[in-house]
Amino acid sequence: MLKMVLGDCLPNVFTVYALHSGKPDKEKESFWKEVIHLVSCIPQNEMVVFAGNMNGHIGSSNVGYDGTHGGFGFGSRNADGSRILEFADGLNLLICNTLFTKQEAKLVTYVAGPVKSTVDYIMVRQEDKAKVRNVKVISSEECVPKQTVSNGHVV
Repeated sequence: MLKMVLGDCLPNVFTVYALHSGKPDKEKESFWKEVIHLVSCIPQNEMVVFAGNMNGHIGSSNVGYDGTHGGFGFGSRNADGSRILEFADGLNLLICNTLFTKQEAKLVTYVAGPVKSTVDYIMVRQEDKAKVRNVKVISSEECVPKQTVSNGHVV
């Protein structure tokens, strides 16, 4: 977590890498309980920005989560996506990726051959929705650039 002072705004930025779908449900539940505790500790007068790879697919439909899911997601919802939506709904968070109509290339955060999905999300408290102007994926952006080692292999 990173806490900043931006003028009169106090954003608390959380970055997360959730457990992947192959992990036992008990471990995932423990992870999400800890995250819920951390976010719940932030005072209501401070902004929450929650972002990262949450390893779930919330899908394109906002059925059951219209206050949390803006209706412009990608793909189909899975069990881990439902867990993300429950987390967001329980803490009054809004999934910013779903607020704007985008081309597929600006929604998809993971591509492996024919498989495309969105697993990276940005959330803010619902009362901070007006501060969110745009969210999009910038394709080919890498956090850690690839490096070539001496034997010609790319790592």
